[in-house]
Amino acid sequence: MSRAQADPPTFTPPGWVRGLLALVPVFPPLYLAALACLTRVRTLPPAARRVLLFFAATQLVAALFTPQPLLSLGLAAARTLLILAMVGAGVYLRDSRNLRPLLWGQLVIFATAWGYTLLTQGPQGVQERLGHPYYYVVSLGLVAVVALWIILFWHGGRPGWRLPAGGLALATFLAAGSRGPLLALVVGTLAALALGGQQRRGWVLLPGGLVLALASLTTTLNLPLRPVERLLNEQTSGREQVWREAVAGWRTSPLGGVGPYQGGPYLPSLLKEGCQLTPTLSRNAIACPEALSRWSSVWLIAHNVWLHWLLESGVLGLLGLTAVMGCALWRAALARDPLIISLLFGFTAMNVVDVVTAPPSPHFAELWWAAVGLALVAPRR
Repeated sequence: MSRAQADPPTFTPPGWVRGLLALVPVFPPLYLAALACLTRVRTLPPAARRVLLFFAATQLVAALFTPQPLLSLGLAAARTLLILAMVGAGVYLRDSRNLRPLLWGQLVIFATAWGYTLLTQGPQGVQERLGHPYYYVVSLGLVAVVALWIILFWHGGRPGWRLPAGGLALATFLAAGSRGPLLALVVGTLAALALGGQQRRGWVLLPGGLVLALASLTTTLNLPLRPVERLLNEQTSGREQVWREAVAGWRTSPLGGVGPYQGGPYLPSLLKEGCQLTPTLSRNAIACPEALSRWSSVWLIAHNVWLHWLLESGVLGLLGLTAVMGCALWRAALARDPLIISLLFGFTAMNVVDVVTAPPSPHFAELWWAAVGLALVAPRR
């Protein structure tokens, strides 16, 4: 056990804050309450404040070099404000153990996913990959990974509940069948073992080992578990084409990019699919509302966070993102908090094949930025 986990927390938020955190996964817009923590950024050490100032400045300056500078400036300011607010929320929480209430809301999401899929589609719906009405399949898998990390690194208290909670999270992860979350699980857990003082707790590798073993057996024995079988599939699902389109779009405006949330038209292979809700809703013949269809390009992503940021914010914006990412990873390694390490390193690894740190999202991207705040405020161990 690391010293960070052995010492009692120096701060515990009031009950209403813990209740709010538990509700965030169920109703993600509640994370906007973090705007009240924006001023907490000023309490960070000077070096951390300078990095965040550099990040914010690059995002705003980059917007001035986009095809629509006024629109881009407004959107960049809104996104940067939300990011800094989530960092401030992490600074307010101070200790990664104060993120634990998120788990209760996440368990509600898992139960909802299983209930909705089985009631509307039966077991065949699970074979087609477990889904949720408003969490995309990949998002559901990533949230399950986060829940597993919280359970694995939860020290103290009565342990009896962890087995059923961990079982539900693991079953949800397997049934979602997403390879990006598997990458996050493996890299984040290994990073926590290597850097988080967990060297004598090799059992934290158990979930990842079980996933890989079950996926291998499914493939070898030809078991009818298609979501699990998909975990070892090496295909990239057309991501190379999206990456090429993102680079081509960036070249039209290299310095500042095409503007935040304006990269969709430059990703024609995704744009041609039109407006789509979650796969689970689509299988239930629930179409995208007409009023929403006109905005469908806003949430299209380049399936790689650095290419996505390059497309939307150019070289300037990517420079700021890389600086704050590097600083956060370094501070997490110094703090040796296994939960912070797993969140930051695991999400960063998954960003190679997806975009999981660009808000807004169903609370996971916001969680990453809160973990950045926790890393920046954590004492060196």
